[in-house]
Amino acid sequence: MTKLHRRWLIAIILISIILRLASAIYMGNQVTDLPGTYDQISYDSLARRVATGHGFSFGQPWWPATAANAPTAHWSFLYTLYLAAVYGLFGFTPLVARIIQAILAGILMPLLLFRLGNRVFGPVVGLIAAAISAIYIYFFYYAASLMTETFFILGILWCFDIAIGIRYTQNPRMRQWILLGFAMAITTLIRQTFLPVIGLIGLWLWYAAQDLRIKIVKGFALSILILILGILPWTIRNYRVFHQFVLLNTNAGYALYWANHPIFGTNFSNELPQGVTWASMIPQDLSGMDEASIEKELMRRSLQSILNDPGRYILLSLSRIKEQFKFWPTPDSPLISNLSRVGSFGLFLPFMCYGTLLVIFRPKKYKLFDDSDFGGKYSRISAWLKSPVALWLVFFCLYTIMHLASWAAIRYRLPTDAVMIIFAAVGIVALYDWFMVKLGNKTKGVQEEVVYKE
Repeated sequence: MTKLHRRWLIAIILISIILRLASAIYMGNQVTDLPGTYDQISYDSLARRVATGHGFSFGQPWWPATAANAPTAHWSFLYTLYLAAVYGLFGFTPLVARIIQAILAGILMPLLLFRLGNRVFGPVVGLIAAAISAIYIYFFYYAASLMTETFFILGILWCFDIAIGIRYTQNPRMRQWILLGFAMAITTLIRQTFLPVIGLIGLWLWYAAQDLRIKIVKGFALSILILILGILPWTIRNYRVFHQFVLLNTNAGYALYWANHPIFGTNFSNELPQGVTWASMIPQDLSGMDEASIEKELMRRSLQSILNDPGRYILLSLSRIKEQFKFWPTPDSPLISNLSRVGSFGLFLPFMCYGTLLVIFRPKKYKLFDDSDFGGKYSRISAWLKSPVALWLVFFCLYTIMHLASWAAIRYRLPTDAVMIIFAAVGIVALYDWFMVKLGNKTKGVQEEVVYKE
């Protein structure tokens, strides 16, 4: 990275921090139900209980089906501990927690996206990806929300950065595997939906390793061991309080049951009919059971319902596409939601699509693999699958399918937005190059900038 690139990156990070701090100040020291941030009320309440020595419980009956003073595992343990630690050090001041998040996200998100873009497509793409992340409205809005979104996205990007570093190291060091395990454990403890992505990372590393596959298997096993050690204390805690096995959190069964409830027919919506609440949709015969027992029973009934009528389930899952990828304003949404939707995903979606098409159909231009890999149709596919681009795109598909099959919402799409920003940067640079050529200026193409870096 040249001095000029470094200066641009510093400027981008400063803009990123300023916008996120502005969002934190806007949200202030009160925890209210701003659009798309209802969960922060639960995290704030739970963290206050933990900070005052009451453990992971609520002082009153709480959503979705947790009795007063009863143990809960519905919410992220790690994020709750973060809030509780801030409250313990600074008093019950949510604004301090918002500011800490804003600064961390303001620095780390552009930095990680620069590293990822630079490693695969060069510093220009890396800088543009960082710049997009700095001004992406959803990102600086949620950076100040007392929710898991921001830290979860940072964790995913961090894992990808470490994995790609391992991929292009001839002899991966033990510290790299330890760091990957640590990053995977933290990300999973923030949100357990990361678990399937861990399998994807391991499979990609193994497939891309060629002659190093035995070393990759051994190294990844060490990472998995660290992951298990990170999860195990919470599994033990859950067994002690619920008297049954709960790996980490108790939200999967609730989400699957609600998302596939007969009330939706074949058309999913995040808005319920008047007079209906999420809690009222839980069968009455489950009342009196603890949170974990209800979750397991809801999961069982959901799976049985899917097996009984797979056609409805498929149509219902397909109907969630509009919720997952909504980029247009709607009359029933508040102004801040419409501005965020159109001014972030709606604005950059065309560039994401264009950049994705370029790297899929013109991989040689972007030096995703060596000329020696172009032996035939299948060797080209194999070489493409070994590139980081394949990891990112398969992650996009996997994570999207997970939410279409269970619960779809704009904020659940944000982790894939972060990765697709890199492709948006590729598209923007390609359009700029094309435009300059049309003007008669021969500029350096993206492909000349590409340098793999450990």
